[in-house]
Amino acid sequence: MSEITIPFTSHHYVDADGVRVFYREAGPANAPVVLLLHGFPTSSFQYRDLIPRLADRYRVIAPDLPGFGFTEIPPERNYVYTFAALANTMLRFIEALGLARFAMYVFDYGAPTGFRLVLLAPERIWAIVSQNGNAYEEGLGDAWQPLQRYWREPTAENRNLIRPAALTREGLRREYQFGIPDPSLIRPEGYTLDAALLERPGNVEIQLDLFLDYASNVRLYPEFHAYFRESKPPLLAIWGALDPYFIPAGAKAFQRDLPDAEVQLLPTGHFALETHLEEIVRSMRDFLQKQLDPRSMK
Repeated sequence: MSEITIPFTSHHYVDADGVRVFYREAGPANAPVVLLLHGFPTSSFQYRDLIPRLADRYRVIAPDLPGFGFTEIPPERNYVYTFAALANTMLRFIEALGLARFAMYVFDYGAPTGFRLVLLAPERIWAIVSQNGNAYEEGLGDAWQPLQRYWREPTAENRNLIRPAALTREGLRREYQFGIPDPSLIRPEGYTLDAALLERPGNVEIQLDLFLDYASNVRLYPEFHAYFRESKPPLLAIWGALDPYFIPAGAKAFQRDLPDAEVQLLPTGHFALETHLEEIVRSMRDFLQKQLDPRSMK
């Protein structure tokens, strides 16, 4: 009977942009790099099962964005939580690790952070996998209406209306389970850890600030589209089709600017890795293998 070897994931901190960035890493040091950027309300923990399934062939790196997970920001840094700041910190992070070229998996907040990152350093990207990571207005579902109202009228009342729906343990549980045909498939540790980390002093206000600043990503969509047309990065959009936030039209819209983009819709919700990990792994491995060439090697 052959022995199955599961790559070991290690856990690290690195100083970048005045921030102590926590990240998970697995795979050979000289392998092509795959950078995993998480979204709200998660952290690199959401990739705990994906990382070892890629690390036999790739150097897989998953950081926690500022305001999430175990990344630490000293009070004297006076960090301003905007998506421009998140992207700049990620740029300093990849510079600190010396990542010359990498493929990028983006989900939720990881998408505008990653797409801002490629505007800063387009030469570093050799492929993009977008899992419910939106870049088109038609991809914004009706679930965005309370946030869009907050963008139009950033009052204390509208800010407070968002709190119970998205920033409580029960609210997070509902988000994980929404659109899932069988909610029993959702493991409780994901949303429970998310909720515990969001409950740290001051973190809810950080999240509300990022909700408000998300409007700046929508204003940047034309620049993202121009990058797609001009740089033509290979792109796989693999989407939970029942996601109320980023609907399938957002996945299909990539083909407007990238006609060769691959689009795959899965019968699940926003947190597709929780229910369709193996399908995503197969599609991702096939897609990345097709993009590999000698220039992709770090």
